[in-house]
Amino acid sequence: MKIKEAQTIVDEWIKEFGVRYFDEKTNALVLVEEVGEFASLIARKYGEQSFKKGISESEVDDKVKEELGDIFFVLICLANQMGYDLEKILKASLNKKTKRDKDRHKLNPKLNDG
Repeated sequence: MKIKEAQTIVDEWIKEFGVRYFDEKTNALVLVEEVGEFASLIARKYGEQSFKKGISESEVDDKVKEELGDIFFVLICLANQMGYDLEKILKASLNKKTKRDKDRHKLNPKLNDG
C-alpha cells in the first residue's frame, strides 16, 4: 500500500465510523499519547524497566505493533485534515537528510566498528 492510499483509506474510515476528524489540537495530543504508550513499551522491552507479571514476549511485540499502528493512524489523520501529502513530505525529508547527512554517519567513529 502506498502512503497516499493509506491517507485515502483513513479518510474513508473517519467519514464512515469516526463521524469527523478531531480538531488538530486534539489529534496532536492523541499523537503524543500514543507515542508515550509506545515509549513505555520500549522502555520495558529494551530499557531497564520491567513488565508486569504474566506478560509474554509475544504479547509485548503485539502491543508494540499496535502502538505503531495507532501512531501511524493519528499521523495520517493530522496530515489529512491539514491537507498534506505524506508521500511528498517523506520524500522531502529524505532528500533533506541525504544532503545534510550524506557523509556524517559514515564518518562518525561511534557508529563504526574500528
